[in-house]
Amino acid sequence: MPALRNLPLSYIARNLWVRRVTTLLTAGGMALVVYVFATVLMMSEGIRATLVATGQPDNVMVLRKGAGAEINSGITRGQAAIVSSLPGLATDGQGRALISREPVVLNTLPKRDSGKPSNVTVRGTSDIGLMLRPQVKLLKGRMFTPGTSEIVTGTAVAKGFAGAGLGETLRFAGRDWRVVGVFDGAGSAFDSEIWGDSEQMMQAFRRQNYSSVVLRLADVEGFDTLRARIEDDPRLTLEAKREVRFYAEQSEALATFIRLLGLALSIIFSIGAIVGAMITMFASVASRTGEIGTLRALGFRRSAVLTAFLGEALLLALVGGIMGLAGASLMQSVDISTVNFQTFSELAFRFRLTPAIAVQSIAFALLMGLVGGFIPAWRAARMKIVDCLRAA
Repeated sequence: MPALRNLPLSYIARNLWVRRVTTLLTAGGMALVVYVFATVLMMSEGIRATLVATGQPDNVMVLRKGAGAEINSGITRGQAAIVSSLPGLATDGQGRALISREPVVLNTLPKRDSGKPSNVTVRGTSDIGLMLRPQVKLLKGRMFTPGTSEIVTGTAVAKGFAGAGLGETLRFAGRDWRVVGVFDGAGSAFDSEIWGDSEQMMQAFRRQNYSSVVLRLADVEGFDTLRARIEDDPRLTLEAKREVRFYAEQSEALATFIRLLGLALSIIFSIGAIVGAMITMFASVASRTGEIGTLRALGFRRSAVLTAFLGEALLLALVGGIMGLAGASLMQSVDISTVNFQTFSELAFRFRLTPAIAVQSIAFALLMGLVGGFIPAWRAARMKIVDCLRAA
């Protein structure tokens, strides 16, 4: 009798359905591992997307050479004036150069729900600073009045910190600051900041130097020319970066740490899921010895039996992967905050599920199924026909 090639997929699926309780329990274990794996990747991607969204492609950040973040940078008024006089800057309708000199400091404020202190980024800016960030829109109230102790807060700050809501008062730097507006940063890091008048912030925090200078290019292609002028000027010890690149670099340390930690945890948890899948498949082989012998007697090759049992393990893993990914996708509606390693300030973000993360999660589940199912499938394929029929 000619050897038959492969068993149909319906046969594989039916065997899993017959053992649906065991299948569900095993798939549930894999789903938990995939949930952790996908959630960690979504967290890392959410942080990266939040910070990258903060930058604009035609904006340039100028900082002190070697400064990894704005809070570590210092630019004198004289240096800022030189940068302001450079050619290639865009202007507004009134002919003003689109450049904003900004002090950036960390301030500790109590959380609204727990009262525990946490660092918040406080930025001194101006109406031009708002123009440089078109993604920032006022949701409530109005913009602060220059020369006054008025501030506007990002949505994450207004929601998460005591006294940061519209009409409330915050006390820091020896002053009372009245919140006259709440702005939406469109999911960017600005949602986690407090903005006030630049000169008032300099006075309140007793700062002599700005932290950064943000400017817009008249021509995006003119960045290299502007950077060369800034970095080659002996009067300046500054460096220029595209704003998009600057904020992308801000996300690297934290996103990488979360990704590596999550991967390590997922690998540890996956060992238990693989063992569970292996036990399930070994039990399946043991209970179907006679069936295996019958299939071999009917002409199915060893490779067909191996493929069938391995297919069961992979299908089991696929079910678990889909369950875990579905659970992880619900995290997209959750707002969370953490401390950014670069700035030591609180950063609010959302979990972000991308097609690449979905593919990676399903692939991870299938890998668990392959590792957990191969040895039982190999054992089933190596059984002798006579021994199987005799055992039946």
